[in-house]
Amino acid sequence: MLVIINARLETVSNGIITEGQMLLENGKIKAIGKDLQIPAQAKLIDAAGRTVTPGIVEAHAHIGIGEQGVGREGQDTNETSSPVTPWCSALDGINMRDTAFDDFRRAGITSVSVPPGSANIIGGTAVALKCKGDIISEAVIKNPSGMKCALGENPKAVYGGKSKTPSTRMGNAAVFREALLKAKQYLAKLETAKDEQDKPKFDKQSEALLPVLRGEVPLMIHCHRSDDIVTAVRVCEEFGVRYVLEHVTDGFLLVDFLKTRNIHCAVGPTMHYGSKVENRERDFRTPIALARAGVNFCFTTDHAVLAGQWLPLTAGLAVGWGMDREVAFRAITMGSAEHAGIADRVGSLEVGKDADVVIWSGDPLDFTAFADVTIIDGEIVYEREVR
Repeated sequence: MLVIINARLETVSNGIITEGQMLLENGKIKAIGKDLQIPAQAKLIDAAGRTVTPGIVEAHAHIGIGEQGVGREGQDTNETSSPVTPWCSALDGINMRDTAFDDFRRAGITSVSVPPGSANIIGGTAVALKCKGDIISEAVIKNPSGMKCALGENPKAVYGGKSKTPSTRMGNAAVFREALLKAKQYLAKLETAKDEQDKPKFDKQSEALLPVLRGEVPLMIHCHRSDDIVTAVRVCEEFGVRYVLEHVTDGFLLVDFLKTRNIHCAVGPTMHYGSKVENRERDFRTPIALARAGVNFCFTTDHAVLAGQWLPLTAGLAVGWGMDREVAFRAITMGSAEHAGIADRVGSLEVGKDADVVIWSGDPLDFTAFADVTIIDGEIVYEREVR
């Protein structure tokens, strides 16, 4: 059992507790508050007035599946043999020995949702995991956490460059619809079949999309430009599937459109330069506009487009742009957890949630602050050496 004392507890969900205490046992938060009954055998950590928060959550990062500092051999992000590969799973491409996991732990990031890349219209399933250990099956929080899709420049460039479909935005949408329609017809045949002979011949593509059509798994749709955002929503509404949006660079142009539909958006990487036409408007206008309108959102670095350890700094810069500090911090904790579908486990300091906790040297959104201690599932996975 770990016990943290003399802490300024920033719970996210229930305000701030000064001179607070927290008991961590069996990987969970057992108690939180003041004047707790502390067992004699507990290991004490004196926070000495420092800020203690839930672990930071990254809702969209290609950590482990696109390894840093490795080159081609470590790039397993996109299966570009076909523009539709829903049967692929990021789980099978992640190397837990990617050195970026060390960087995440040093930055206080304890959980991450890892999708395939954006080369394909439908690229495969994402997995949410803890930033710890060497065996991915032991790190999984939720699998799948979503089905990755992409619209815009990436798919049409990859396949248009091979003289294949899709090579235009029209082609992107057509391939997207075709895959969903085929799966919808496949599901209808399964549901109406009276015996084995009536069932359709097994189709791996349609079979992989059944959880999406049944509402069990949301689509995670890469879309930067306003027209791609609208296309993503239009197609999803046509088929009645759950979805969240990734990147949403032009979201500031569509605030009412997004709010009316209660769409959850992972915005970013806001600190990265506009690297192509569809994201040349990148800055903090979209998260500021969404926050002011009450649209559900979180920040993402899209690691390794922007190094994931800069996620807290992203939120800090948003405060400098005028975002409420509490809203900005929620956008890298509870907001990210909600986006990834893991808010029942992580994202806030609450009794019964996973014991993912960070002790900071100062305000976690301050550029000069460090994660002094990072705890995942009640175990210290990083402790800063103070020189």
